[in-house]
Amino acid sequence: MQRIGVVTFPGFHVMTLAAMSVFELANSELGEHRYDVQFLSENGGRVRSSAGFVIETEPFGNPLFDTVIVGGSTEPSFRPSEGMLTYLREAFEIARRMAATCVGTFTLAEAGLLDGKRVTTHWDHVRELQRRYPKVRVQEDRIFVIDGSIWTSAGMTATMDLVLAMVERDVGPELARTVAKQMVVHQRRSGGQSQFSALLELEPKPDRIQNALEFARKNLHSELTVENLADAAHLSPRQFTRAFAAATGESPAKAIEKLRLEAARLLLEDSRHPIENIAKQTGFADRERMRRAFVRAFGVPPQAMRRQARKEMQGASDIPTGSLPALREADLMTTKQPATLQGDAPSFRDFLAEHKQSALRLGPGHFVLQHIPVFGDESVADTHDIGRSSAFRYVRS
Repeated sequence: MQRIGVVTFPGFHVMTLAAMSVFELANSELGEHRYDVQFLSENGGRVRSSAGFVIETEPFGNPLFDTVIVGGSTEPSFRPSEGMLTYLREAFEIARRMAATCVGTFTLAEAGLLDGKRVTTHWDHVRELQRRYPKVRVQEDRIFVIDGSIWTSAGMTATMDLVLAMVERDVGPELARTVAKQMVVHQRRSGGQSQFSALLELEPKPDRIQNALEFARKNLHSELTVENLADAAHLSPRQFTRAFAAATGESPAKAIEKLRLEAARLLLEDSRHPIENIAKQTGFADRERMRRAFVRAFGVPPQAMRRQARKEMQGASDIPTGSLPALREADLMTTKQPATLQGDAPSFRDFLAEHKQSALRLGPGHFVLQHIPVFGDESVADTHDIGRSSAFRYVRS
């Protein structure tokens, strides 16, 4: 079981709760209680959300969570209490993952947990985050960013993308796809994907212009001329060009390039197709034409964007699965067939004390668990000595 601690406070954004449905559906699909979600607050008890309804919470105190998630506030004047900051610092020393959704990133930054880390937040607040916390490496226009044990997401629905990525990393892509399908959301938006949709950014109002753009989106691999776009809109080419510019503020050629760039960027980040194939599939004709378009729009060529996306995903995959509570339950379980650890493992309390001492010597977040035992396993592999034989070891994160 992986314990998820969701940090709340008066006025916390209600979208934080929506993302918890991902864990709920993951449990349902697995047929077991893999994720145990608990809502936390400084004093416990009833906490009112931004939507006005209240939830029951447990007080801060127990930092033993596999993942700790901090949501944002709708109030620009919100400042986390010292009690919340202290709890987050303590949890950071133990939790496998620390996550922030939307402007919750500000809270982790205020706690001093993001210095030198790559993070993101809602597009409307990235500049303010960088201004207030210059040591944080803010990534603009990203759905979510993973840097070691720190996971951050943009606003609103990007929270669900972040949690789906957690499920994918913990259990596998098949479960994440199934959960996304059940939620009727996009199967998986890459963390590096833009926070903006080209179709939404163009915001065409007339139905005829919308029809033309939808036709273009479905036929990016083809040559899209003003004439065939005008046909899709049931207008003459001259009427279409004027109407398109009036509705979107863009020329048809510029708008089509935006759609092609968005499609190509997603394919680069989410697939292993050769760049030449992606260029043809999205209508750029050849990789050189696509390269020039990427440099104009993003400042980097396609190869660099793909390398960055793979680096981000590799950073996430290096983080092990499992949770500290699994060790605690293994240590305290008193059933007829208790879970066991390989070798003469120390008790959970001994392990925790040693872990805290390591964190004090090396700095919080510098070391993570490489292996966490899973109940039912007949043996635990890859064991190493930590003074004596045990089923886990520290590795630099």
